[in-house]
Amino acid sequence: MEYHYPKDKLIFPLFKAHMTTILQEIQKWSEELPAWQQHAIAKIYAQGELTQQDHDDMYALLKVAHKIADPENRVASKLAAGEVAVQPAVGQLIQIGAIKNLNNVNALASDQRLSISAKGLTVIYGENGSGKSGYSRVFKHACRARDRREHILPNANEEPGKAGPPQATFELHVDGVEHEVQWQSGQVSPAELSSIAIFDSHCARAYLDNHGDFAYVPYGLDILKKLVDALGTLKAMATKEQGQNTPDSALFAELSQTKTKVGTLLSALSAKTKPADVEALATWSEEKKAEHANIVAALSEADPKLKAQTLRNQATRFEGLSTRIDKAITLLDDAHLAALVAVVHTASVAKEAAELASKAFRETPGQLLGTGEEAWKKLFKAARSFAAESHPGKEFPHLGPESSCPLCQNTLGAEGAARLVMFDEFVERKTEQEAKTAKDAADALISAIKLANLELLIDETLKNEIAARNQALAESCVGIQKWLTDRRSSMLTACQPAGDWANLVQLIGSPAPALVLLKDQLIAEAVAMEETLDEAGRAKMIAERDELDACRRLSELKAGVLLAIEKHIITGKLNSCVTAAGGTMPISKKATQLSDTMATKEVVAALNAELESLNVHELKVVMKPTSAKGKTQYKLALEMLGKRDATEILSEGEQRAIAIASFLAEVGLGKGLGGMVFDDPVSSLDHSRREYVARRIAKESLSRQVIVFTHDLFFLNVLVHEARALGMEPACRSLRRAPAGYGVADESMPFEGASTKDRVGILRVMLVEATKLRKAGDDKGYKREARDIYAHLRMSWERAVEELLFNGVVLRFRKGVETNRLNKVTIEPGDVETITKNMGKCSNYTGHDGAIQANLAIPLPPEIEQDINVLDDWRKAASDRLNKKK
Repeated sequence: MEYHYPKDKLIFPLFKAHMTTILQEIQKWSEELPAWQQHAIAKIYAQGELTQQDHDDMYALLKVAHKIADPENRVASKLAAGEVAVQPAVGQLIQIGAIKNLNNVNALASDQRLSISAKGLTVIYGENGSGKSGYSRVFKHACRARDRREHILPNANEEPGKAGPPQATFELHVDGVEHEVQWQSGQVSPAELSSIAIFDSHCARAYLDNHGDFAYVPYGLDILKKLVDALGTLKAMATKEQGQNTPDSALFAELSQTKTKVGTLLSALSAKTKPADVEALATWSEEKKAEHANIVAALSEADPKLKAQTLRNQATRFEGLSTRIDKAITLLDDAHLAALVAVVHTASVAKEAAELASKAFRETPGQLLGTGEEAWKKLFKAARSFAAESHPGKEFPHLGPESSCPLCQNTLGAEGAARLVMFDEFVERKTEQEAKTAKDAADALISAIKLANLELLIDETLKNEIAARNQALAESCVGIQKWLTDRRSSMLTACQPAGDWANLVQLIGSPAPALVLLKDQLIAEAVAMEETLDEAGRAKMIAERDELDACRRLSELKAGVLLAIEKHIITGKLNSCVTAAGGTMPISKKATQLSDTMATKEVVAALNAELESLNVHELKVVMKPTSAKGKTQYKLALEMLGKRDATEILSEGEQRAIAIASFLAEVGLGKGLGGMVFDDPVSSLDHSRREYVARRIAKESLSRQVIVFTHDLFFLNVLVHEARALGMEPACRSLRRAPAGYGVADESMPFEGASTKDRVGILRVMLVEATKLRKAGDDKGYKREARDIYAHLRMSWERAVEELLFNGVVLRFRKGVETNRLNKVTIEPGDVETITKNMGKCSNYTGHDGAIQANLAIPLPPEIEQDINVLDDWRKAASDRLNKKK
């Protein structure tokens, strides 16, 4: 990616206080981008560099945007407006007075207040493990620094889940008016704090562009370059996956050349091909198999006409057997069975009723034995016939009491006449008639079943013909013959008085429908044979055979064809991904829009001035012409004096120097009034360049609030020295670990870097703490503190020798020997005596072997105070003596 800059831009509006910053412009612009690009920008902003996992996530989101599902259902991140620093109101001065009430920030003590000078330089020193990083992280997050990769964690000593979110209170001076704001992790930080510029690892860097030049990238604009790089990676990923999903048409290439419906479909196979169409053509059913076999057989038959007649004859025989089976089964089906059961049951019930009536008649008192039986019935019927002759004019049995009995020829009398009527009623009783009628009906149906023709006429020839086509069907036809006989036998047996209907042979499936299908198949084969007799019919059959062949082959290749369609679909979508990832033009256009004011004389001058102030004399920023579409444009490039290759010097330290220079230049060109915060700005710089950085930071603090966090004692002393050289006394703070926790703030230099005067103050504070321990009766603690005081008192005498006796000619943590100070060095006999005596006393209580062996009593607080006063009195006298010398 290359940035181009119009040469007619001579101003630098992007850094004017009333304009938005590059980061603000990118954030606002990103809101209109696809989600996967927004995610990329958010990650680049938060991390600086993208990991492989980031690229995988972006790629998944890119594919989702083109309708390729993500199994992990990843959600895109966005760069929110509240994460980016905003420009303060024009002319508004915001200064930090203190940071306090830090809660849930690592293991920092929560009751601390770290004061900060509203003007000039504040240096905050902390050794490793002192809590300095906790404070610096809060500053970065609260002031919306871009480099927030180091997360703020809650106190690890707290019970998990009980600690709340990290938070802190900032005391501000807004145009001189005191004001407090609350910051809490996870919420939008106060806008006022974003006016504080934070130097971080994302400040401008030089990079090798596509023309071999080391181009200058201003703060924030690297996001767009890295976005373009990310798109290139995504394009490569999509291109690779697209190649891996190229459809393999070799599997069905030959089939696609056939002049069939299948061939037409396969030759035009694409993402638009419907799988349902493939499924329909690939169906290979039993019917299609039979049809294919018929066509193949017909085309291969030597005498189609004779074969057709043979097939039709077979079809007729099969149809006849089917008809006979249907007819025979109908005679014994459940409908006939139900009718049989009904008439047999009716006859049985009628018979029982008649027998009951007969029994009652026979048992009538006064009658002869056998009355009512069959012999008697015959005799009575004969009497009925004789009465027609013996009693003309009278209707039997109403002959009257005076008539003679047709049988015994005695006068009937009243009793005999009544008995004759009773006998007649019995003989003519209805139950008897019903029983006879039911019996006749049952006998008729049983006789019909007995005489039913169940012979299917399946001879060996017919059986073999069926078996030749379907062995199972032939066996079923033979089996139905036996079933018919068994079924009839079981029905007749059940009709007997002791018969059991539960033992009936049940109905089975009829082979008649299968015979009909076979008959239809034979007819179809016959038709096919007959169609081959003419050329047009034969051509049609060949085409049908080819279609069926193609369907069969497609059924075998269906899985591969459907997979090819899926790959056509996925490669089409991946092609859209490739196109989208290759669309870097809008990003380049935005980069040009944002940076077209960077290649100006004002910017070049500011950057070179800053590089020179950091002693990077051999490296210069130049406006280098380039050509785009015939139009001359400019870019900012870095080059070596003497035309040497810039790659020779761009070490990590040089990159750091470039970053500091560009940070100072951009903040300066912005014309804002906000302060600066540096967190270990010289971590990768050598000692010589640290001095230049210290001098430049000290100079900057003359015009704005500057806060520096450091763990480097050398840099701390150099920074204080440079500030004092400019007539400014920096505010020095130190952080230490204490029983209350980490980050306990002292409004002083660390002891190792403090002046003799400051050390005296620290010793007096230590004495106060020791006195408290003695009053509390803690002798062990008091002895420990007292020895510590004397150890520090000895170091203070050493500092006094360097600083006052030798007038700072040689100082620890300072590079070089200042021989110009020797003219003020005067050593008096009393100096040597005082220093030797007091350092010797200090050595007695600092844990040396001699002190332990002597088991000397630890001095009481008044004596310690006197020893501190001796140092302070000598310091004052020595200082006065130096000040009097001109």
